[in-house]
Amino acid sequence: MTNRILLTLFTAVFVWSLIHPHDYFTWFLEVFPAIIGIVLIVAMRNRFPLTPLLLTLLTIHAIILMAGGHYTYAEVPLGFWMRDVFHATRNNYDRIGHFAQGFVPAMVAREILIRRDVVRGRGWRYFIIVSICLAISAAYELLEWRVSVATGSAGDSFLGTQGDVWDTQEDMATALIGALTAPLLLGRLHDRQLAALAVA
Repeated sequence: MTNRILLTLFTAVFVWSLIHPHDYFTWFLEVFPAIIGIVLIVAMRNRFPLTPLLLTLLTIHAIILMAGGHYTYAEVPLGFWMRDVFHATRNNYDRIGHFAQGFVPAMVAREILIRRDVVRGRGWRYFIIVSICLAISAAYELLEWRVSVATGSAGDSFLGTQGDVWDTQEDMATALIGALTAPLLLGRLHDRQLAALAVA
């Protein structure tokens, strides 16, 4: 039941984001991780079904990506609201996206590492999870850089620095915070769901 609700929500937001986005080039660049994700989840659903917690987090992350793709991250209305409330100098919606870029992959990595019995020590597992997330964040920043260099002004909306010279470093730091906090906040709930999945 949960899976159907999440899939319906994903589909509804996906269709909304696809209708008259800021531009389709930026939309594709922002949304393609969500498209790849849903394809992998559906393809692997019988061999490697995910916990409800992880499916929910992945859906939330996909929604963040699709909203960013629809408006561009610098133009998402929620970011303007945050700017006004917190007296910021820029639209910080992209910080939500980069926090999720650490938070959600941390739980993906945690689920795979535990279920595949890759590493048993909690400390080493935590270190590896955070390292994986930092690698993902760095790879994404490199992708943004190369797309921007290759496409010129067409890639500016994807890069989304908004004139902030430290944008890349702040994006990675935000992802790091997400990666550090996810296992600490959700570890016990995740362990219970992993145990239930093993019994099923």
